[in-house]
Amino acid sequence: MQWDDVRYFLALARQGSLSATARQLAIEHSTVARRVANFERAMGLKLFDRLPRGWRLTPEGQALFERACLLEQEMHSLQRAALSQSALEGPVRITAPPLLLNHFVLPHLDPFHARYPQIELTLLGERRGVHLGRGEADIALRMSRPGEPDLVAKQLGQIGYGLYATPACCGLPEAERKFIDFDESMAGFSQKQWLDSHVSTRPYVLRCNDMQAMCQAAGQGWGIALLPSFLAAKDERLHLLEGPRPPSLAVYLVMHPDLRRAPRVRCTADYLIDMFDKHGGEL
Repeated sequence: MQWDDVRYFLALARQGSLSATARQLAIEHSTVARRVANFERAMGLKLFDRLPRGWRLTPEGQALFERACLLEQEMHSLQRAALSQSALEGPVRITAPPLLLNHFVLPHLDPFHARYPQIELTLLGERRGVHLGRGEADIALRMSRPGEPDLVAKQLGQIGYGLYATPACCGLPEAERKFIDFDESMAGFSQKQWLDSHVSTRPYVLRCNDMQAMCQAAGQGWGIALLPSFLAAKDERLHLLEGPRPPSLAVYLVMHPDLRRAPRVRCTADYLIDMFDKHGGEL
């Protein structure tokens, strides 16, 4: 039995299809099928039913899945222990919402690279919450405090939002104003809920699931968009609409407590904390 075969088994069990597993692991779907077949041979068991719409765990596979999850936890614990012994060199993976990553974090990373040239940063722009316990990232910047009890979090600052539009749109009477909305995939986003309440019966002319696209549409005069101030302030076409503003959102640095002892992860986290202290006014 090889650990990589166990890893592929767990990924396929969670994703339920070869194609989704291949996308997650950035490999060919034939590799997933081959490695899972290797694991089945090593165990002497049929672990999946191959169905037209996906792969489903057999009862034997379900029993092994729970054990394999425990093994996965131990493997990641071993990896974190090894990290704690490492020097200030090697990879560190940071995940953050793409907008925050592109327009705030990345512009302030040059001094980090100059200070720690042997640390290899990987930046992952993700709106979903990656699983830190499984080693999908070392550090996460999130817009909400994590609910997982085995993670530690530190609030870094507040991100301000406002209603932005071109001067022509801002100058319209309130009854004639049109708005750009978040699409339904963001229905749980607190800023969308505030916007829907504020707009009431007035019309939406466009819906987007990407705030950068919303910013561009507002700059072209489509209507009024609810945008983070650090993004909208860079667009000379946009003005802040006077009136009520939504609550700001907290941003948190999240990591597994074991990684606080890993020098390269610890110094990266410290740099991010200092970055928000120095430049948080831009948010």
